[in-house]
Amino acid sequence: MKKLMMAAAMAAGLGAPALANDDVTLQLQWVTQSQFAGYYVALEQGFYEEESLDVTILPGGPDIAPPQVLAGGGADVMLNWMPSALSAREKGLPVVNIAQPFKTSGLMLTCWKDTGIESVEDFRGKTIGVWFFGNEYPFLSWMSQAGIPTDGGEEGVTVLKQGFNVDPLLQRQADCISTMTYNEYGQVLDAGVSEDELVTFLYEEQGVATLEDGMYVLEENLDDPAFVDKMVRFVRASMKGWKWAEENPEEAAGIVLDYDETGAQSEAAQIRMMGEIAKLTAGSNGALDPTDYDRTVATLLAGGSDPVITAAPEGAWTSAITDAALE
Repeated sequence: MKKLMMAAAMAAGLGAPALANDDVTLQLQWVTQSQFAGYYVALEQGFYEEESLDVTILPGGPDIAPPQVLAGGGADVMLNWMPSALSAREKGLPVVNIAQPFKTSGLMLTCWKDTGIESVEDFRGKTIGVWFFGNEYPFLSWMSQAGIPTDGGEEGVTVLKQGFNVDPLLQRQADCISTMTYNEYGQVLDAGVSEDELVTFLYEEQGVATLEDGMYVLEENLDDPAFVDKMVRFVRASMKGWKWAEENPEEAAGIVLDYDETGAQSEAAQIRMMGEIAKLTAGSNGALDPTDYDRTVATLLAGGSDPVITAAPEGAWTSAITDAALE
């Protein structure tokens, strides 16, 4: 910042106008944590500044819906899981994926082994904790494809609306709960549960994984060349931040902690999270793989009588931003 001020002063002294950076506001999907390390790294390491951007990062939370923030003009770009984004698009909010830093899904179910659960068929008659607010879509599609009802009974599963913690499993309110490889699974272990007591089902391994943590903007804004140029620079700097974070996980976790105003995160947990997150962003240069997109759409369409989306969307993603950013 001091360098910027000095440069501006020198320019003014020479009679040349100082050029202001372009503002970008990013809405996160959840609270400040290593799940979003690439953006905080890009901010702290000056990667955004190098692209003449002033970036504001807005933390999310249980009462914050990124699509609503985007629709209301509170952010230029949001992070969202693709099931939530495509559902919002079908309902009338024209969001478009412009980049996909996460190549692999970290979503899984974590179950007590002593319940006898060994396969998906063993879910029948069990209670399973599921996140809602858009996060339920992958699970519901999975169960529909497996032919397992989600309205309870001996042949179906009882869906427990899970809060954003692991209490339902620890308190035996549920046989399985939703967890992320980089977050809640570690919380279960931190509570004193051993891995030998658990059975996990990764969505990736079940063939029903959907894309997570993509960057989305409003479609109408892509008609503005100035906005497109700004997003190209934003994506380029953000991916530089992600690759730095992958290579320097402990330092990246420390940067995240510096921006966490709640002080609720532990250093050990954030370092562990960053290590797991690096596995999910590995192999991605920010460009959306059409094969991954098609798989996500197919999973969401396979929802039986109540699919997440009723038709394959058109115009829901563009490679124009990443094509320019990766030149």
